[in-house]
Amino acid sequence: MNKAGAGLLWASVALIVAALAMLPISVQAHLVYSCAVIIVMSVLKAFRAQGPWRLIFIVLGVSIIMRYVYWRTTSTLPPTGELHNFIPAILLYSAEMYVIFTVGLNLFIVSLPPRPRECPVIARDDLPTVDVFVPTYNEERALLAATLAAARGMDYPADKLTIWLLDDGSTDEKTNSDDALTSIAARRRREDLSRLCEDFGVRYLTRAENKHAKAGNLNNGLAHSTSELIAVFDADHAPARNFLMETVGFFPGDKKLFLVQTPHFFINADPIEKNLDTFRKMPSENEMFNSIILRSLDKWNAAYFCGSAAVLRREAINDIGGFCHSSITEDCETSLALHARGWSSAYVGKPLIAGLQPETYTNFIGQRSRWAQGMIQIMLFNFPLFKSGLTLAQRFCYMSSGFHWMFPVTRAIFLVAPLLFLLFDMRVFVVSGGEFIAYVLSYMLISLLMQNYLYGSCRWPWVSELYEYVQMIHLLPAVFSVLANPHKPSFRVTAKNVTQSEDRIADIGKPFFILFAILAATLAVSIWRVFDSPHVAGLVLTVGGWNLLNLIIAGCALGAISDRRNLRGFHRIPITRRCEITTATGEVLAGTVEDVSISGAGVRIVNADGQPLAGGQPLAGGQPLRPGDALSITFRMCSGEAGTPLPMKIRSVKAGPEAVYVGCAFVATQAAHYAMIADLAYANADQWEQFQKERQSNIGLMQGTIWFLRMALYQTRRGLSFLLARSRPERNLAEAGS
Repeated sequence: MNKAGAGLLWASVALIVAALAMLPISVQAHLVYSCAVIIVMSVLKAFRAQGPWRLIFIVLGVSIIMRYVYWRTTSTLPPTGELHNFIPAILLYSAEMYVIFTVGLNLFIVSLPPRPRECPVIARDDLPTVDVFVPTYNEERALLAATLAAARGMDYPADKLTIWLLDDGSTDEKTNSDDALTSIAARRRREDLSRLCEDFGVRYLTRAENKHAKAGNLNNGLAHSTSELIAVFDADHAPARNFLMETVGFFPGDKKLFLVQTPHFFINADPIEKNLDTFRKMPSENEMFNSIILRSLDKWNAAYFCGSAAVLRREAINDIGGFCHSSITEDCETSLALHARGWSSAYVGKPLIAGLQPETYTNFIGQRSRWAQGMIQIMLFNFPLFKSGLTLAQRFCYMSSGFHWMFPVTRAIFLVAPLLFLLFDMRVFVVSGGEFIAYVLSYMLISLLMQNYLYGSCRWPWVSELYEYVQMIHLLPAVFSVLANPHKPSFRVTAKNVTQSEDRIADIGKPFFILFAILAATLAVSIWRVFDSPHVAGLVLTVGGWNLLNLIIAGCALGAISDRRNLRGFHRIPITRRCEITTATGEVLAGTVEDVSISGAGVRIVNADGQPLAGGQPLAGGQPLRPGDALSITFRMCSGEAGTPLPMKIRSVKAGPEAVYVGCAFVATQAAHYAMIADLAYANADQWEQFQKERQSNIGLMQGTIWFLRMALYQTRRGLSFLLARSRPERNLAEAGS
């Protein structure tokens, strides 16, 4: 379907839905209609209907939502003369309408199935030149070495590939600082990274000062390089061997293409996943964006630069004077400017890099605060609806991306609204029991059905609500701050690869326990009011149920912000790679590398004849493996080369009934060693795609709700136990003092 046909279809659908929404029917008739729609949509969902049925599913759902909007607008607001009721009621109503508006934008974006992308095959002699930018600020040497080694290992003609380390942590301003410690640290860092780049055969570049943060660093790289294309990788984003061969081929055939973006795949759990222990069981929170939203944006030529894991055309970046820096999300801002200039973008849905997420809840909030403030800055400085040069679809797409980050405000209103009635008797929602069932419950069920149908394989029921809640408290000040002063936010690098020696409540987690206590107390009040005021018992039960839902989410959040300890400096990636192990005595054994990080690996050792080494059996020569022993391993690299011996030191030995499992730390002293490590950990992108597919399953609305309730109950107990454990030493100390 062409764009004109799609526009005509949407206009026709809008008229039909508007007419249905305003039909003057009784509450009973609306209930019957809602039940019929829910049954039809449930059948379509059960059969995973696609094609025209997908649009029918969406239109049916939208018809119920719009009838809810009409009823909510005309029948549920208190009189304007009752200001103590009307003001909070209109705030709640506005929040609901805002959410429904953003849902409408999202439905437009995902209404048609996303198109798959296959990279055209280009003869190696015809491939364009590429500069690879790896911007860094304060990341440690080992992490940078692994990323640079992975970049060096990419399959691409060597004479057409130049890799740059763009160091913003050793600027002239820092090396010449009046503070002696700052100056010494910056000089040492510059010397160390310069040697690292020399060893790896990559170029080192720094600048005078940290002007315009990451955007300024990238622009400095632009000024010193000349290749046709630019690949950008964050310091903790290591590319797979085939990254360039899966992306560069799009550019020669489309001279107006400025961007090929790929997903951000992460080898570690975000702090919420880590604390809830869902990383290997449930799709990650970012997968809905990477697997569905970005693919759908690509359909409307609105996929945008996500700051890393992308290839860009130099000519296009120069066309707008370099990477934009008016906001602290330079990536999306740059894409908006280029789309407005008529350039196009593409999105490849296959994960081709492996990155790191923040380890702690505090760092997670810091990252999300920057995203929220940056996207709101874009909405304030370059509101997409009025940005000349964009298509109507692109305007909707960018508005959806920006408006999303106002969720802390709406989530806070939805949290407070039931408290106003239950505690202060403010009538924020005028509704009878029958109307609640006919309109509110049907609207909620339809919303859940639509969410599960469209996003269910990447987002399980109630997970969005949980993530919004755990971000709400600390993102609210960030949102209000940027609204009050759009130029105030500054770019801050998110700390990654952080270790934690013990289980503990997040440093900024205290407000969640206070909120939980308020919601729990309100639940007790609502139960008391049911018996004390039977004439409003129905309304109290209705609003009390709303508060109970908030309490369940708040209880689950207690576990989400109770940080589990993390002793590993670098995360292990499960792999399977045959290898040969050479002991300090020169004995050669067969084995398999079963997990790897940039600091070490786990190896299962078998005898040279292929039979498993019996647990505890000494090696030839009578010497068993011991912690501290030196080893080296060799294996065939993904390029087909044999590779060089990779030295290691044994950290642990575990004898099983059929094999000996050895945990080793790498002793990397040269670029060739890091090349071997990067090949083990990052070269094969198929393992990441397979890992994603194993997690992406739609467990259904009912099963998902039961799963969430069970998890919420467990995490509530876990979070409260963390609180009690933390208060116990303080209590014991007080008792000892008395």
